[in-house]
Amino acid sequence: MPDSEQSNSFAKAPHKPIAGYYTTEAERASFVREMFDTTSVDYDRIEHLLALGTGQWYRGQALKRAGLQPGMQVLDVGCGTGLVATQAIEIIGSSRLLTGLDPSLGMMQASSLFRQVALIGGRAEYIPFPDNSFDFLSMGYALRHVSNLEQVFGEFLRVLKPEGKLCILEITRPETRLGSTLLKTYMRTIIPLLARAISSNGRTSKLWRYYWDSIEACVPPQRIIQTLESVGFSGVKQHRELRIFSEYQATKLQSEIR
Repeated sequence: MPDSEQSNSFAKAPHKPIAGYYTTEAERASFVREMFDTTSVDYDRIEHLLALGTGQWYRGQALKRAGLQPGMQVLDVGCGTGLVATQAIEIIGSSRLLTGLDPSLGMMQASSLFRQVALIGGRAEYIPFPDNSFDFLSMGYALRHVSNLEQVFGEFLRVLKPEGKLCILEITRPETRLGSTLLKTYMRTIIPLLARAISSNGRTSKLWRYYWDSIEACVPPQRIIQTLESVGFSGVKQHRELRIFSEYQATKLQSEIR
């Protein structure tokens, strides 16, 4: 890939390639998929430690704040082991109303929802569903792993029905130096040490170090908001909890059908 073309792809990504993990944008997808495939059996246990046991409650509240209601048809992009999807099903009232999409077969197979809901292998950049298919689209802590924000958000807009709601959950680096240092120490040092102690897979600790490194490298919230607006979403806003948990909320209006 020519340098100018490669720089352009970097500009549309949530962050540049991170040294020590991969060196080009082209390597990102295979690295992330393999990393999650090989650590999937430990993911939920470590995530529970990371969230200090509050993750389940928080995810449900975030979905409700974004407008999820009973009876909605939901697409959960980057569904992983189904942590967000499980809470969505409790709200919408039926597992038949939810579809999960993820590039990692290992993560989906490790999910308690495996064989209970429609889980589809695929990437956010190329969602394999027709236009205007879903009432609500969620993405939980997977935005940092895509290759092109503009392309992904365009796909989100396309598959949502008119008046459809969007909820993207992500961890955002604290604005203060002290807050950032504390969170970095917890996520890049303490969590990997705990992961090494309780995990059966040596790569699990590496996954959680990468988790922080991608948070630290990620574009600021304003860039995410601007990109959502640029593809056609309305009412875009960021709700922040505890200064680190970001919820990006948006709506596809009738006039935005393309």
